[in-house]
This record gives sequence, structure tokens and C-alpha cells, in this order.
Amino acid sequence: MVTPGAARLHLADGVPLLRPEEQVFEAMLDGWRNQQLARNLALSTINGRERKVRAFAAHADAFPWSWSSMLADEWFGDLRAVRGCVRSTLRGYQVAVRLFCDYATDPAYGWAAECERRFGTHPIQVCHEWNTAVPMQECEAEAPKRAFTRDELQTFFDHADDEVSRVRGRGRKGWLPAFRDAMLFKTAYAYGLRRNETRMLDTADFGRNPDGAEFGEYGICYVRHGKAKKGLPPKRRSVLTVWEWSVEIVDQWISEVRPAMRQVGHDHASTTSIYTCVSSDFRTRTLRRAPDATVEAALKPARRA
Repeated sequence: MVTPGAARLHLADGVPLLRPEEQVFEAMLDGWRNQQLARNLALSTINGRERKVRAFAAHADAFPWSWSSMLADEWFGDLRAVRGCVRSTLRGYQVAVRLFCDYATDPAYGWAAECERRFGTHPIQVCHEWNTAVPMQECEAEAPKRAFTRDELQTFFDHADDEVSRVRGRGRKGWLPAFRDAMLFKTAYAYGLRRNETRMLDTADFGRNPDGAEFGEYGICYVRHGKAKKGLPPKRRSVLTVWEWSVEIVDQWISEVRPAMRQVGHDHASTTSIYTCVSSDFRTRTLRRAPDATVEAALKPARRA
């Protein structure tokens, strides 16, 4: 005997629904979300899959218990032919719909029986081997895409450095962020980092390499936010320094440029207050308390020994 699953947890038994189709669909999505949370998947992954399933439901103009493989074929064809989705993007949509259908048709969750009772039909799996894309090779990038050549990389880095000089030469304060961006570009290429790995780097993520004493304090880059597998925390790894120029830019950033960046970024408190939502009345009262306290302390009679 199959015990009632998530369907009964999200829908009160015996209670009539005002909008049964919409409410049952939302309850199915809530249950699917909880199932993915239980698998320790990232919220970004869960939210992305839910958006894809909602997009399919909107395109099909039907709820899951009325979906068919033909509706899925039409949607997948529209994604490729009309919207121009690349292969990896199309497969992402297909995976989301397939996983949702797996959940909705699993007897352990009871949605098939619940839909049969309420609507006289039940959800089925609409994604199969004959209507979904299968990865056939490791690299799925389009042929025109390729890695930069050394000359192209040098040109890119030179342009980033020129932007720093150009902004600073005009006397504008934006040269610090421009220098930061140039340093990030070079660091990403020097250590082979992904975008998020580069973004999450901290000054403490560099250390000495006993076999590379010539690199000083920056012989190793400790990556703490590597790309994680499904349901696992970020993967950590260590990347050895191999370029002398990478040490120079990191050291210059940490020792010279980074200390010059103020936390708020304004010379006057009145400018900062615009962004921190501090009212003029609050500033007046705060400033007034300081001289009042000084005057009050001065007028108090001195204590006798």
C-alpha cells in the first residue's frame, strides 16, 4: 500500500479549493522545491528550474496533468528555431521539465492519485530519449568561440591598464575601481579562475609555496568558492603561481591601491548621508547633543575631595 505523500501535506484533505487547477499546480511546485532542498541543492538551481517549468506551463497553456510529449516537442522546437537557444540552454530546459515530471509521477508523493481524483487525469513523463538533447562530447561551445591568443590577451590587458591611466589623468576618482577591474582580469587568467571564484577572492587567499620561494607571499592561490557538484558545498582547490607578473599585480593591489579605497567613498558626511538615508533633522540633533553634553559637564560643580 502506498502511503499519501506530499500531496496531502500541501493540500488540506476534504477542503474545497477556490481555484483548484492553479492551487494544485502551486502545491506541486512547493513540494518539488522541498524535495530539492532536501537534496541540498543550491537555491539558484532550484529557482532556475522552477522558472523553466513555469515557462513550459505558460507556453503549453496547460497544467501538468494535461501535458503531453507533443506539447513538449512544440516547446523545445520553439526554443531552438524561434528563440535561438543554444544546445546547452535547451538541455537545461529539458532537464528541468523531466525532473519535475519525475517528481509529479512518483507514487511516493501521491500527486498522480490526487490529480486523478480532482481532475480525472494524472501527470505523465513528457521528456524521453527521443525528444531530448543528449551531450555527445565534452566541449559544446560553438565553433567560432576559441581561446584568446597571447597577443590578444596582451592587447586586452594593455587596454585595461590604459583605462586606469586615462581616468586618473582626467583627475576623476574612478581610477581605483578601474585598477581593481584590471587586476581582477589579470588574476582570473593567471590562476585559471571562474567568474565567481574570482569575485569571492580575499586577501587571505594567497600564501607561500615552499617550492616557489621566488613568489614570496603569493606562491599559492587558495580557491574557496569553486564550482560545486549537485548537492555539495563549494569545491576548494589550490592553484600554484607560475607567472612573476601575477605576483606584482596582486602585491601592488594589496599593499598600495586597496588601502586607498575608503569604505563609504565620500569626503563629506553630508554626501554619505544621501545614500545612508540620514535625515537633516537627525544630523542636527546628533550634532547638538555633543556641545550640550560638554556645556552640561562644565557647569556641574566640581566634586569635593
